[in-house]
Order: sequence, then structure tokens, then C-alpha cells
Amino acid sequence: MAELRRVAIVGSARIPFARAYTGYAEEGNLTMLGAALGGLVEKFNLKGEAIGEVMAGAVLAHSRDFNLAREASLDAGLSPRTPGTNVQIACGTSLQAALALGAKIATGEIESGIAAGSDTVSDSPVVFGNKFQHRAIALSRARTTGEKFKAFKGFSFGELAPVAPSTQEPRTGLSMGQHCELMARTWEISREDQDHLALKSHLNAARAYDEGFHDDLVVPFAGVLKDNNVRGATSLEKMAAMKPAFDKASGKGTLTAANSTPLTDGAASVLLASEDWAKARGLPVLAYLTMGQVGANDFAHGDGLLMAPTLAVSDMLRRAGLGFADIDLFEIHEAFAAQVLCTLKAWRDPVYNRDVLGRDEVLGEIDPAKINIKGSSLAYGHPFAATGARILGLTAKLLQTEQKRRALISVCTAGGMGVAALVERAG
Repeated sequence: MAELRRVAIVGSARIPFARAYTGYAEEGNLTMLGAALGGLVEKFNLKGEAIGEVMAGAVLAHSRDFNLAREASLDAGLSPRTPGTNVQIACGTSLQAALALGAKIATGEIESGIAAGSDTVSDSPVVFGNKFQHRAIALSRARTTGEKFKAFKGFSFGELAPVAPSTQEPRTGLSMGQHCELMARTWEISREDQDHLALKSHLNAARAYDEGFHDDLVVPFAGVLKDNNVRGATSLEKMAAMKPAFDKASGKGTLTAANSTPLTDGAASVLLASEDWAKARGLPVLAYLTMGQVGANDFAHGDGLLMAPTLAVSDMLRRAGLGFADIDLFEIHEAFAAQVLCTLKAWRDPVYNRDVLGRDEVLGEIDPAKINIKGSSLAYGHPFAATGARILGLTAKLLQTEQKRRALISVCTAGGMGVAALVERAG
């Protein structure tokens, strides 16, 4: 068997992330993903280039976008010989895509790949209920007038009520925010600590923009020039005035619109390749994608919906023979401030490490100065499937600008799952 090759991260491109119903109210997943991929094509002179595979997806997707990755690749100007594969693992979609492509590059199946994701709440698919849907199908198959009338036998106008997309977990009936409220209570995470973390995310993100960090990462689209959720002028006082968003009745709710990610539209992409492929085209290698791990837990029976990254990270570090002391930078997706704080507390809790992670010694404390130093999802926003690619692209550049050796990425997802990755600087 041939020796595994290193998986190079050449670079990334994304469109600005916009709060739902604002800048991209008239756009859809296909146009947004096409724009993100188009930015990558222009940045690395890939017009007409045959890429080994584009792997991308969306969580909130119309049936018309059944071939999203392929269509967006063609719209972006890549060669028609570039295959497109749709993937979806909720908020971990584009990071999972990068891991899958990385495995193909490492084994020599392909020389290059693009991992990407797009999501829009503004253009969410709205469908009818099952009863009317079945009537519509029966009508489409009817051949006689009698069959057409039969399809509407017993019809009531209530069947026309649309069914909007829901963030509720099918197994519990609770939204992600409601689940995170339960986690915050279990781990005794205060409202004040959540607000402090959210403020830090906004301030770090605003500083990153002021420093020009995002200048070569973000491609303007549809008149939007930068992420429109970053609040560099916010304060703890403003955050403290916000009312609970998910537990409005008990008087104990701690999650608010300020310390939770907003509903967001956007798309992001990352170019991966073998070193030889990049070298032949004179393209840079920022970093290497060295390892990944996907984890899942029994969230429906109390494990905590967004706690699965604790398992993924622990298992990945065990395989790598590494600990937190070996990591220079941590990029932890901020679905909610409480989720990050619960995760950090779990990693330093002896009982959790022993009983859940199967560790004799705790993973331990992480220096806050190493976590999300350019801000994260609380500030930038969270278009579900796009977040992993945003984080991976940012991480690769960050390792170079900070001249650090190794970074760890952790992304929680719906369904009680988590995706983790290790990235190492090139050079």
C-alpha cells in the first residue's frame, strides 16, 4: 500500500455572512455557494480547471437544489469534468466534507478537492403538510376527471397551511437553544459568563476586520461587503438588557439573542490538494489537515445535545498521542456561548473524563488566550453548513500569521454529533 500523502490547505474564500432577511433576502443556496466557489476560482486562477471533487452541502435546502455541489461548481467556472458531491451533517457539513476529501487526497484517489457549504434561512423551503402533499401527488397521477375529483375527496382548506422548517430535534421536540439551556443548568454556566464570552467574540472579530485579516478571505456578494453581525461597539451592559430567548417562562433562562448565534445566510469554501498539485500550479500551502474525528452521543437521554465534540476531540487526541498542551490555537464553534463553556468545563471535570471520555487523567484547562482569537460564530454568524469551511480557512491562515504550529477545530452539530480536526502549519 502506498504511503499516505500530506493534505495541503491551499486557501479559502467565502462570501460575507449576513443575518437572515437582510443582505441575502433575494438569494438562495445555489447563488451563494456559486459566489463562494467563484471567489476561490478567481483567487487561485482555477477557471476551467478540473478539480478532483467538490464536496458541499446545505442543511436548509430546496428540492430543486438536489445537485447543489455540481451546479455551483459549474456556475463558478470550474471544468465540467469536476464531480460534485452533496453532503450534510448539520453544522459540521463543510468540515466533514474537508475530512472526506482529505482522505481521498491522502490515499491518491484525487489530487485536489474543494470543501464547501451554504445555508440560507431567508430562502428556507416551505412545504405543505403530508395530507395535502399526498393529494398533490395523486392529482399529478390522475388520468381522468373522476380520478382528479377523487384526489380532493374530503379536502379542507386547513391542509393548505404551510409547514415551515423547524430546528426542533425530532427525538425530543426541543430546539437547539432549549437543549443548550438544559446543558447550561447541568454544568452551572452563568448568564454573566456567557455574555463575557460573547462580548470577547465580537471584540476579537471587529479587531480582525480592523487589522485587515479578512481582506483576502471574504469576497463581496450581492452588495454585502463584510459580515453584518459583528458588533464591535457592543457592551456587557447592552447584553445584560437582553431577555431570555429560549426559556421565557421559568425565570431561569440564561441564553439570549446576544449570547447565541443569530439565524444567518452565507457560504464558504476551502481548497485542499496534494503538495505536488499545489506546487505544479505555483499555489501556496498554508497548512496541513492532519487528522479528524466525528463523534456522537445519546442526547435524547441526557448526554447533552451539543456535547458530542468533547468525545470527538478526546478520541482524536488519543489517536494522535497529543494533549491540550500540544495545541497552540483552539477554534471552537460558538453555536451558543453556553455550549463552549459547557465543553470547556467538561474537559476539565474528572468525573466526566473518567465516565464519559474513558480517561484516567483529565484533558484539562485551555488557556482562554488560545481560543477563538479572531472571534467566532457568535460574532460572524452561523450559516449552518458553511461554518466548518469558514473555520478551517481561517485556521489555516491564522497558523501562518501567528506562526503557530498546531490548531484544533471543534464543531458541534444537531443530532448530538460533533466534528473535530487537527491542522498544522506548513513551513
